[in-house]
Amino acid sequence: MDRLDREILGILQQDARISYRDLGVRVGLSANATADRVRRMRREGVIRGFTVVVDPAADTAGGLVVFIDVTLRQDTTNEEFERRVAGLPGITEVVHVTGAHDYLVRARAADPAALDGLLRRLKREAGVAQSNTRIALRSADRPDRPDRPDRPDRPDRPDRPGRL
Repeated sequence: MDRLDREILGILQQDARISYRDLGVRVGLSANATADRVRRMRREGVIRGFTVVVDPAADTAGGLVVFIDVTLRQDTTNEEFERRVAGLPGITEVVHVTGAHDYLVRARAADPAALDGLLRRLKREAGVAQSNTRIALRSADRPDRPDRPDRPDRPDRPDRPGRL
């Protein structure tokens, strides 16, 4: 990876829907050269995919959004846990972290009973010794956050109105 690849990645992390033409203009490449670089980074596994971030409050039918701090049993390896948890319904993200716990798991559950079932399965099937669960009440994402992709006055988005 070179400087241009890192610049492309930074822009894509802010706006994964940007066209290759617009991305190329921002990094000083043609649309084709930009597309080739993005395809290469996908092929090499640098870019693992593109996603949509949904505000939990916007999806009222989605049930609970929870964050589960997980400590593994001593006889459970990270690889075993990651493989086992991948098959559990409702798990949306699994992050290996530093600190008092081994993993932070983000999940959705239809209701408290479904959450209880998920927690029991984590302990029974995925090798979890302890867990601490927090329920998301709302997202505090600020619409005026400087790096927010849809902010209309972002100075790095010449295609958006309100540019200084």
